[in-house]
Amino acid sequence: MARSQKLILASGSPRRVELLGQAGIVPDRLMPMDLDETPHRSEHPRSLARRLSREKAEAALTQTGNDPAWRDAHILAADTVVSVGRRVLPKAEQIDEASNALYLLSGRNHRVFTGICLVTPDHKIRQKIIETRVRFKRLSQVEIESYLASGQWRGKAGGYAIQGLAGTFVVKLVGSYTNVVGLPLYETVGLLTGEGYDVHFKWLEG
Repeated sequence: MARSQKLILASGSPRRVELLGQAGIVPDRLMPMDLDETPHRSEHPRSLARRLSREKAEAALTQTGNDPAWRDAHILAADTVVSVGRRVLPKAEQIDEASNALYLLSGRNHRVFTGICLVTPDHKIRQKIIETRVRFKRLSQVEIESYLASGQWRGKAGGYAIQGLAGTFVVKLVGSYTNVVGLPLYETVGLLTGEGYDVHFKWLEG
């Protein structure tokens, strides 16, 4: 049964691929969706994560809808948003974006929202929003400059990757750790299982 099932991950994120692999799930196809991720005016970070994850899933569905090879696939999409209050921190592509984010996060609480969206083979849409609260210690100038030099901030929401050096900045975390990495595993597996995707098939292969 599971061999005939197909999973499309509407993302090119190595972190999400690794997290799915940790659960024994190997996507059959990666489809990064290049969408405008600019928040709408007054859009709450939670709503942004929900909207973008759905838009990515729907874009992947549109691209594969007329292809018989993928017509019965499950499509999984996700988007992670880091915020301080209602302020959304960008996915840092430039060093000044990462620097500004780290100075803002230093010694403060922030929230990480990940929207996950699953399109089932019969085109039903299932969504969940996961929230994790994180507190950073007060960062010294040396810590910030050294982290920026490491390059681990590049392309990361909020300018940091918790699974790397920035893990040493975390004083407290309430909620899902894998959510902060980029894909909440417990909720993702539950969503897939609830819609008939056999996540345990590869477990049986040993």
